[in-house]
Amino acid sequence: MAKCSPCSPPPGALPVGPEWVFEVKWDGMRLLAEVADGQVRLTSRSERDVTGVFPELADLPKIAPDVLLDGEVVLLEHGVPSFAALAARMHSPVSARVARPVTFMAYDVLRLYGVPLLDRPLAERRGTLERLDVTGVPAVSVSPTYTDGAALLRATQERGMAGVVAKRRDGVYRPGARGEGWTEVTHRPTRSCLVGGWRERGTAGRVGVLLLGVPGDGGLRYAGRVASGLSDEEVQRVLRDRLLPAERSPFAGALPRAEAAGARWCEPLTVVEVTHDGYDPAGRLLRPVLRGVRDDLDPEHVDTNG
Repeated sequence: MAKCSPCSPPPGALPVGPEWVFEVKWDGMRLLAEVADGQVRLTSRSERDVTGVFPELADLPKIAPDVLLDGEVVLLEHGVPSFAALAARMHSPVSARVARPVTFMAYDVLRLYGVPLLDRPLAERRGTLERLDVTGVPAVSVSPTYTDGAALLRATQERGMAGVVAKRRDGVYRPGARGEGWTEVTHRPTRSCLVGGWRERGTAGRVGVLLLGVPGDGGLRYAGRVASGLSDEEVQRVLRDRLLPAERSPFAGALPRAEAAGARWCEPLTVVEVTHDGYDPAGRLLRPVLRGVRDDLDPEHVDTNG
């Protein structure tokens, strides 16, 4: 199986020119969806098997008996992806009868009928993808492409969506690596961070503040704290399950006294994602809001530079 890139390409300026094609940035959970020998296997960016988490995709063999698709699972609310709603579905298997089904937005095909397609240009792979009949699987859609990137960027902003992905038509697929021919343009930046500590708020044992870090040359660099987005009970349950106590601070260097006061240290193994409004002069996140726990990312997938 191919390995999908562990990290999305860094945000950049919207490219222009006929060599580019544009898609909605779906703001979901990246998956490789494989059908082989009549069996379905869904794999996250961290190579975690999440087949049982999304039983809606059990009918993928109806598309082809041997196929490998790249795409994102999204949970739509009023036609717009809700990462917060999806986050509640990421963490453990569910029954086939789920109240809020997901949609798999397929945007690439990497193998079909045993033939690898990774070295074919994107335009050829997209043509192959669009010829597949996905109508027999209601939970699968092919992510549409557009030629006017600026118009798509405006439309996604008006609808409150995450942004746009620009891809070169001649780009080949490079498993496990960022491609130069793939650029994201987002309306509000997001950041994956590691949790190095937390503080209680209100009820005993309730997580009120997360102390965030990102890898640096000297170890885990403190990136600030987040308190917004922690009220959901599912978020609280997942955090209590994930935050493993540590005897001492995992951060490189001492934290400001006000930040460290009352902190409970934990092993920096839990990846969370936040939105933010940039960074202060010390490199700490401005007005971060928790979006969810990223069980689909391993700690080594958290980049130093965002």
